Amino acid sequence: MKHILRVAVLGIALASIAATGAFAQDVPRIIAELDRLGDFSGSDFAAIYTIVSQKPGEKDSVSQVRMFRRDDKKQFTLLVILPEVNKGQGYLREDDNVWFYDPTSRKFSFSSIKENIQNSEAKNSDLVRKSILEDYQVVGSKEGMLGKIAVWIIDLKARTNDVSYERVVMHVRKDKTMLLKEEDFSVSGRLMRTTLFPKYVEISGRLMPSQILIIDELNPGERSQMTMTEQSLAGLPDKVFTKAFLEQVNK
Repeated sequence: MKHILRVAVLGIALASIAATGAFAQDVPRIIAELDRLGDFSGSDFAAIYTIVSQKPGEKDSVSQVRMFRRDDKKQFTLLVILPEVNKGQGYLREDDNVWFYDPTSRKFSFSSIKENIQNSEAKNSDLVRKSILEDYQVVGSKEGMLGKIAVWIIDLKARTNDVSYERVVMHVRKDKTMLLKEEDFSVSGRLMRTTLFPKYVEISGRLMPSQILIIDELNPGERSQMTMTEQSLAGLPDKVFTKAFLEQVNK
């Protein structure tokens, strides 16, 4: 009887090891699928993002930006619509350079994809096309639960200094490849922010989060909720991705 029990336990252990190994091999495929679902190469992509930010002791602040992407060329333009006092400000990505335009001074200044949008918890990098496979390497993976939903938990470490965070832990839904939660860490290992993705919309075979909740883990009570609307795959004029465009919309 003891021999049978030992064999059964050994069989379970070997099956568990085999399953873990199979999952480890699947991790690059899962990440590649996440990259594909957010990649609009072959068409332009535009949308409006409304950002509601909360800070303890302050009234909620509302920002709104119109975003334009041309993923084929890694081009990105962001135009501020609200608040009115900042209307006309914008960001432009040309190759690896990001520029901020101030309509008051009518000048461009060097910016970063890591910069926060309108004093919210959201960053420019939250809206551009991501390439997780290129930017991060997998350092750990396991199964887990997010509430009642079975997920893969994938631990990533940055390959480059161009990303916003040194380490990222993603919770990816198992039954359908979909990012549900992301935890972002600093170089020292401190949790900087937690991002939740409760709602998605399907756009021409891709999945884009239509609602994003970003929680500041350094300042309790501070958070921003982004809502995406008016998404479009219509072709955009080339001038949308130029400095002249940001200058002209303010005339």
